[in-house]
Amino acid sequence: MPLLFLIIPLLCVFLLNLPGRKIAGKMAPWVVAAVCALQAAMAATSGLGFWRPVDDALRLPVQMPLEIDWISAVVLAAVALASAAANIVGSNGDSRRRINLGSLTLMLMTGMDGAVMVRDLFSLYVFLEITAVASFILIAMEKDAGALEGAFKYVILSGLATAAMLAANALIFMRAGSLRFADIGVTLSSGDAAVQTALVLYVAAFCVKAGVVPFHGWLPGAYSASPDAVSVLLAGVVTKVAGAFAVIRLAGGLFAGLAAPGAAFMALGAFSIVVGAFAAIGQTDMKRMLAYSSISQIGYIILAAGLGTPLAIAGAVLHFFNHSVFKSLLFVNAAAVREQTGTTDMNSLGGLAEKMKVTGVTSAVGFLSTAGIPPFSGFWSKLLIIMALAAERQWFYASLALLMSVVTLAYFLIMQRKVFFGKLREGLEGIKEARAPITGVAVALAGISTAVGVLFPVAMVLMRRYGII
Repeated sequence: MPLLFLIIPLLCVFLLNLPGRKIAGKMAPWVVAAVCALQAAMAATSGLGFWRPVDDALRLPVQMPLEIDWISAVVLAAVALASAAANIVGSNGDSRRRINLGSLTLMLMTGMDGAVMVRDLFSLYVFLEITAVASFILIAMEKDAGALEGAFKYVILSGLATAAMLAANALIFMRAGSLRFADIGVTLSSGDAAVQTALVLYVAAFCVKAGVVPFHGWLPGAYSASPDAVSVLLAGVVTKVAGAFAVIRLAGGLFAGLAAPGAAFMALGAFSIVVGAFAAIGQTDMKRMLAYSSISQIGYIILAAGLGTPLAIAGAVLHFFNHSVFKSLLFVNAAAVREQTGTTDMNSLGGLAEKMKVTGVTSAVGFLSTAGIPPFSGFWSKLLIIMALAAERQWFYASLALLMSVVTLAYFLIMQRKVFFGKLREGLEGIKEARAPITGVAVALAGISTAVGVLFPVAMVLMRRYGII
């Protein structure tokens, strides 16, 4: 049953906090790892019959408040991967820190899993707020000035997004008498002024949650000032589930055929691609550069979702998954660099590939996938997005998406040169490769990005066979 995706992590939060601090601290990484592994397995098998309850009398699928389709399954798998990576990065803290990180990660998984599976707007709001509250606490967990500032900005802007979404829900409910996706399609297609206002509020709310330009003010500070494990979570899945996934779900379903929301999402997505890419070039902090890169890459997802064709939605979902993998990988590597050198200031680094070979190679895999270079996974998702834009004669957006991939390659080459290439900077002679758990998860994520890229033609055949594209 889809409810297991909510029950299991929520139950483990309670189980994790029953024993004493010392025992719970040792248990926390293993409990989170087990939940992530189980969720990945459940997502991979979600297409099997036992996930779809059947009315025995009629032998028809039962309509459930929580449902899993192929889009949900992909996102649930991404949530499991990013959560597992963050758990491993944060596994070296003291008992209290491990308990807090483990409990809040499980709460985040509960919120994100629910948001992925719901089929009504009010439940979507509830689960997005669970995700947001857990995120606020995680960002501020270290209680330093930068993290508190990032959390405060997120609280303020997320609160405005929440108010906008609640107001939009109220307007839709007054007109349709329901907030179920299946019941409100006709209402949304009407030209009613209240409905049009609701659509504007939805666009603004989800763009704030996703960190889309010009609603991105909270994101760079939150990503760069957060503890390393939290940065992996935020960049890997949280902002994409909280904002980009909601756009994919609504633009590909409820908003399908509505010109105004689609055009707005496409324009904002393209704007984010450009602003995020050029802003990344000027950064000197590794994590802050990756934060602006995330803004740019989320723009690709929003652009494709706004187009709304089956091929565009497939490209958006694939880029969602790919971004979860390669951006988690890059933030894992940033954590490795900070642990070994004490800084992520790129002007204070250089030549680290000599001492941190695994980190240097996996970082190269991550940035090549981000830039859309074959045979890595990012190439295929960007190709699908550009093909979908070209098929609808959106030549400006298609050209822009292609050009910004070159800019992406440029700023990642800058990062790679400053951090890993060249002569080892004086004072760093004594550093060594990151601890085994971090290098292990980096190799695993790099392997997934490569494998998805190499095997994607097989996936294309299956997607065509089952009518996804």
